[in-house]
Amino acid sequence: MFESDKIRGKGNDQGGRERIAIERVWPEIEGGKFPIKRIPGENVVVGADIFAEGHDDVTAVLLYRTMKEDTWHEIRMAPLGNDRWVGSFRIEEEVDYFYTVRGYLNEFSSWRKDLEKKIKTSQNALIDFKIGAQIIEKIAKSAVGENVKQLRNWAQKLTESNDPESALSVATGKELLNMIETSLDEKDGAMYDKQLLVSVERKIAAFSSWYELFPRSWSGTPGQHGTFKDCERLLPEISRMGFDVLYLPPIHPIGETNRKGRNNSMVCERGDPGSPWAIGSKEGGHKAVHPQLGTIKEFKDFVKKAKKYNIEVALDLAFQCSPDHPYVKEHPRWFKWRPDGTIQYAENPPKKYEDIVPINFNTEDWGDLWKELRSIVLFWAEQGIRIFRMDNPHTKPFSFWEWLIDEVKQEYPDTIFLSEAFTRPKVMYRLAKCGFSQSYTYFTWRNTKKEFTEYMTELTRGAVAEYFRPNFWPNTPDILPEHLQFGGRPAFIARAVLAATLSSNFGIYGPAFELCAAESIPNKEEYFNSEKYEIKQWDWNRQGNLKDILTRLNRIRKENPSLHITRNIRFCQIGNENLLCYYKATGDFSNIILVVVNLDPYHTQSGWLQVPLDELGIDKEKSYLAHDLLTGDKYIWQGETSYIELNPNNSPAHILRVRRQLRREQDFDYFL
Repeated sequence: MFESDKIRGKGNDQGGRERIAIERVWPEIEGGKFPIKRIPGENVVVGADIFAEGHDDVTAVLLYRTMKEDTWHEIRMAPLGNDRWVGSFRIEEEVDYFYTVRGYLNEFSSWRKDLEKKIKTSQNALIDFKIGAQIIEKIAKSAVGENVKQLRNWAQKLTESNDPESALSVATGKELLNMIETSLDEKDGAMYDKQLLVSVERKIAAFSSWYELFPRSWSGTPGQHGTFKDCERLLPEISRMGFDVLYLPPIHPIGETNRKGRNNSMVCERGDPGSPWAIGSKEGGHKAVHPQLGTIKEFKDFVKKAKKYNIEVALDLAFQCSPDHPYVKEHPRWFKWRPDGTIQYAENPPKKYEDIVPINFNTEDWGDLWKELRSIVLFWAEQGIRIFRMDNPHTKPFSFWEWLIDEVKQEYPDTIFLSEAFTRPKVMYRLAKCGFSQSYTYFTWRNTKKEFTEYMTELTRGAVAEYFRPNFWPNTPDILPEHLQFGGRPAFIARAVLAATLSSNFGIYGPAFELCAAESIPNKEEYFNSEKYEIKQWDWNRQGNLKDILTRLNRIRKENPSLHITRNIRFCQIGNENLLCYYKATGDFSNIILVVVNLDPYHTQSGWLQVPLDELGIDKEKSYLAHDLLTGDKYIWQGETSYIELNPNNSPAHILRVRRQLRREQDFDYFL
């Protein structure tokens, strides 16, 4: 004999009455341990295997609610075949959501299906009418309001009916079927045993254009250290170019001990400013501003001024210190000490960073350490910062980030975190699961059609697409890839187009990018005379700059909602390995963007593009419009193949707005 608790059903404590099985609910990240991510306006599509033994019909329901609500909203799920069901709901509010699924045995649906078969084969079904009436009466007991009366009226009609056709008409009535499904008894169903979470953030988490600059390089006087006040004059131009996030490297005091000179030299000359990532000096640490940049008040004024131009300031937070940081004396247990009594500086062999000492997260004093690091983020949030680029998060514990991000969002729920982790893929993905809103990627090192296609497929299909938001950067202060070193202006333009259209989040390190700066340290992907170690003087309007092209790119992105999403990308066939083609479309295909990029910065490349007309809902027999938003050129295409030719010195890419077909004579005015 079995004890009662051994035969009790897990889903709803019905014991032997529980008959619904729920499996393979999707999306569900690691058994529901981590949330999926969305912004308001996006849909959550949920699938599940929901079934029972035998031939009884099942009704599947998707349940969802916001964090603020106590009751569930219900959406009927649609059958896909083989006991797979799908449903979706829309994120309407900037608040976290829960979702789950429920399955019901639908005795009425099973009865109706059998009734139709009997009547179709002219069998006597009079007794079946009364059985159906009993089922409706049973369902009426769990109904509410006017539904009770209406269901009993239909039950009476079936009981009194002697005409098979009229009875079938009652049994298959749409209003009755809908009322049955909304009145099913929970006792005849099962609910999935997990409530899954949707982390909902504001739109800029999923769609943003970042511009990085070093404030110290923007003084109006050559050789002089720039200030926040100096940078205020840059805001109108950054806004004109269409960037909505202005990202600043660390703005804190810079250490003197082991300060690096030009090009990361161990020899520091008088006046060398040092690396902003060597944080901390006698002037203060992570809650202080470098005196030559200005004051906390001037920084706050700069942040407010940027908002007037619809720009958010993002701050780099690097949880590391210079040997001069106050923490080194105040909290020596937060650092590693070598046998000779000296502090352990940062290393990534063969690279050495003698001006930086990493924080020891294995310290026994980890509780106080975590609280202090949290206070740093909260301090800058109080100064008006809501976007943080976290430096090297892959060198800190996952549990720390999960805790920190949750703690910060409890006080400032609109905070966005960018993970700067160029490391192993599983580590990068785990950081995203822990709560990072956006993530740096391997985009910088993808070069061939095959590499782009495979990488974008990895990022936009399956589980990764539900929680990992890529942010594509063609360059950074640390990285000058070879294709930019040798590809000239065409390579910079092509890379900007790829970053801005493959991903809904992208950024550039400027003005090195728009000025096509390409001088590197020999045999390295590093800038020669890097701005990390010196104050630069940029001629922002130098001939050949890409400012107008970047402006056009950002305008194209903002005006075309299909580019506001990353995971909607689809690749197209084109007969040339140097040409990469893909399209993005909104769900209703009202906005279609087709992109073709010449990956060869030296030679004209051509090929026949296979336009996926069936996927795009385009009539093969009718003409359709293709407007190149980069150059302004306009084309009338017809059929599935179109000839593409791209000269990298003229324009290395097409960004084509496709209108599905010419319907009216006035559509031709579009080309005038």
